[in-house]
Amino acid sequence: MIMKKLTILIAVFFSALIVKAQDFNKQLADARTAYAAGKLDDSRFAMQQMLQDLDMITGKEILKVLPAKMQDQNVNTANDNVTGASGFVGVIIHRDYGAQDKNVSLEVISNSPLIAGINTLLSLPLIGNTGDNKVIRINGYKALVQKTTGDNNRTDYEIQLPMNTTMITLKAPGYTQDQVIAMANTLPIAQIAKLVQ
Repeated sequence: MIMKKLTILIAVFFSALIVKAQDFNKQLADARTAYAAGKLDDSRFAMQQMLQDLDMITGKEILKVLPAKMQDQNVNTANDNVTGASGFVGVIIHRDYGAQDKNVSLEVISNSPLIAGINTLLSLPLIGNTGDNKVIRINGYKALVQKTTGDNNRTDYEIQLPMNTTMITLKAPGYTQDQVIAMANTLPIAQIAKLVQ
């Protein structure tokens, strides 16, 4: 019985890969045909569709490697979401943990427009470590912890960690700075970095 279920699961997985490969090959063929016909805008559109499909697949792979628990909060897989964004942003991967009163939120955004600003703060420690900001390291990567004012004037913390053109943001209202940093250290940053390269 288990072997039959495993065989069916493997068959479904490979069927999905074949369908995606066919979509990719069709979009590639469409891009080449449009390019050969001098329709550069159509060719660009087909290539953008290919890249967005790749970003969506990458986003789903990232969700698979994220932890099932943050601090004392379990994952809400029903809220998992991978969304292709318009404009310059590639894909937004969202996962949250816990109940509404203590909800931990994690977002991974490819081609994030915030990268330049955060990298500036991280490269200038005198600016990054002032006021409500603190530069830290998460699994070897520089990150910025920001103190914010939440509901009822509560002090909350969020971490922003840039990797190339991808931004990871962890928000954990109701937790201390040390707890939020500990949560960020449970993220498989090396695996995420490999997936977004």
